[in-house]
Amino acid sequence: MQIPELYKLFLKNPSIQTDSRKLKKGDLFFALKGPNFNGNLFAKKALEDGAAHAIVDEETGYADERIIKVNDVLNTLQELAKHHRQQFIQPATGKQVPFIAITGSNGKTTSKELVHAVLSSTYKTYTTEGNLNNHIGIPLTILKVRADAEIAIVEMGANHQKEIEEYCRYTMPTHGVITNCGKAHLEGFGSIEGIRKGKGELFDYLRANGGTAFVMWDYEYLQEMSAGIAKLVTYGTHSADITGQVTSSKGYLEVGITGGAEIGTIKTRMVGEYNLPNVLLAVAIGKYFNVTNEKVRSALENYIPSNSRSQLIERGNNKIILDAYNANPSSMKAAIENFAKMDGNDKVLILGGMMELGHESIMEHQALIDLVKQYPWKNVVLVGGDFNKTDHPYLNFENSAQAKEWYQQQDFEHTNILVKGSRSTQMEKVLE
Repeated sequence: MQIPELYKLFLKNPSIQTDSRKLKKGDLFFALKGPNFNGNLFAKKALEDGAAHAIVDEETGYADERIIKVNDVLNTLQELAKHHRQQFIQPATGKQVPFIAITGSNGKTTSKELVHAVLSSTYKTYTTEGNLNNHIGIPLTILKVRADAEIAIVEMGANHQKEIEEYCRYTMPTHGVITNCGKAHLEGFGSIEGIRKGKGELFDYLRANGGTAFVMWDYEYLQEMSAGIAKLVTYGTHSADITGQVTSSKGYLEVGITGGAEIGTIKTRMVGEYNLPNVLLAVAIGKYFNVTNEKVRSALENYIPSNSRSQLIERGNNKIILDAYNANPSSMKAAIENFAKMDGNDKVLILGGMMELGHESIMEHQALIDLVKQYPWKNVVLVGGDFNKTDHPYLNFENSAQAKEWYQQQDFEHTNILVKGSRSTQMEKVLE
């Protein structure tokens, strides 16, 4: 079946499911497969459970006109997403619904959430759910954009080169952001230069297609990477279209907008000075799309982080910063330095190991320990990963369950606690 014919079925059944366990009646079931799963084996059950059609790429041994066999289910899903994306372009004028792509080593999900909060105050805005930002999540995000869309925001994650380039092929972004290029996924990218090249594939697409880039102007490497793009909107602490400064970070982050918009001080519900660029980006995009100053400020002040991202939790007279959704050397360093500057004498670090750092992993974990040693702490707890292979004087546990057992035995009073680590270490479980 050709994509246009499949698209007609999608219009009749505009809900796609790739997990047969979550299927709803009327869904289109795409039988994806990977090293440890094969959706083709569940096509029959999907139809029995109410799927309108099952798209497969292997023989199922089950005769049913609702089964649609294609060469490659994943490729078909991506091509269907591209076809859907093209429906938001007016052929006669070339005018199209803005699709904003956001990538970067750190802060892309928080930035996406803040930008969505600002734009949805004024426009019908669709965005990536959670962090479904890979080769499966991105086409699913695109296919959830409905005909009433005025703006769409697509988050793009990547751990090797040519990945962002492929995402752009079917997302076709009109606008884009690279939040930063830090030490993340070194195992796949190989080096900082490799990371910049990989993330820079978004700017390459915008440059080749007359797009608009939002650029954190404080970062010279992003200035260089964005050279030649038709339209630049800059943000930063100085010399940019939108400028701002941290006015307070003792508790929740407060940001004063100093140029480009008369917004004044934004009192966020997030912690950490490292969120300043994310806030400034949301302001820059909001003003670019003519969102009023009041709506920009209100949206950012009412945004409450979730999913273990920059959350401030108060338990009794203790304050806990839970930032355990992701971790790499760059984000860990920023979090530790920010925590060290915060008010309070009794501070506890509970840090989980960092993943996907390749041959530099032990060195990067040791560098983090060397940073930790520069500050006075009440306790330091290191959990899992290559912390186990480094030289340090701190408490060390194999996993978050052991760290949780230790934590529950403590009797902390008037203590500030930072909990951070890679997703796979599940550091949020320490607090459960």
